Amino acid sequence: MQKLLTGLLAGAIGLMSSAAMAEGEDHVTLQLKWVTQAQFAGYYVAAEKGFYEEENLTVDIKPGGPDIAPPQVIAGGGADVIIDWMPSALASREKGVPLVNIAQPFKSSGMMLTCRKDTGITSPADFKDKTLGVWFFGNEYPFLSWMSQLKIPTDGSAGGVTVLKQGFNVDPLLQKQADCVSTMTYNEYWQVIDAGIPASELVVFKYQDQGVATLEDGLYVLEDNLKDPAFVDKMVRFVRASMKGWKYAESNPDEAADIVLENDATGAQTEKHQRRMMGEIAKLTAGSNGALDPADYERTVATLLKGGSSPVITKKPENAWTHLITSKALK
Repeated sequence: MQKLLTGLLAGAIGLMSSAAMAEGEDHVTLQLKWVTQAQFAGYYVAAEKGFYEEENLTVDIKPGGPDIAPPQVIAGGGADVIIDWMPSALASREKGVPLVNIAQPFKSSGMMLTCRKDTGITSPADFKDKTLGVWFFGNEYPFLSWMSQLKIPTDGSAGGVTVLKQGFNVDPLLQKQADCVSTMTYNEYWQVIDAGIPASELVVFKYQDQGVATLEDGLYVLEDNLKDPAFVDKMVRFVRASMKGWKYAESNPDEAADIVLENDATGAQTEKHQRRMMGEIAKLTAGSNGALDPADYERTVATLLKGGSSPVITKKPENAWTHLITSKALK
């Protein structure tokens, strides 16, 4: 019940803090996975450039945050479509929230471990007997799967790693509480750099390079809604306009970052950080036309099922994605 109430409250907060609108006859509410930043530039660009309006859509973009779980928001009726990472979405589906991936604007993963070079770590084999900062709330599963594949225990025993539950900052690395911390290529890594540790003193391990990457920032809807032709038509137009926004953002990163800044109601974002973030995000969306690549999906599922004693999913999902929307949107 507490989770349900939290989700409903999150939905209410999101409605109050929606940051962007485009005028059209049909309404779509999009719940972001995190706060307003260049990670979601394609949607803000689509709104600002009139791409949604061209599709006769009014799109309400709701920023996320640490207390907002997109699956709970959509389950509570607070959004038509959400952005989520596939591990979280598949875990939610297995627990009874029937999410379906309808589009995948992000082709590559931006997740990595960033380590201080003075720890002596030069390869994943050196993680043994080290302390590693890990995000939880569903973000820990790619890490656990990776360690499982390396046969490195995560219980702090000799020859294993000690897992430090990391907040959404890099303080454990800066304060030398952890030898490595979780970072995104477009965000926390640069917080380390901006804190005064140069790249020459860091070693990074990208999940993408390690073969354990999972899909990030896909678009998900509730399965039953896909039985409604009117909803399907709305999502086709939404995905088409959104992908137009993403490709515009890739080609015009500085302008896209500026649009994001204009929509940041908190005023917390800076031009330097958002422009740099947009440059990194463009590397992750490059190569995707919005349609999910089944091979990427299969790799994600295989990674999640290798999660050792705590896999994020216990069985191979069925009907967790569809090309129903993108096959019409991307003609």
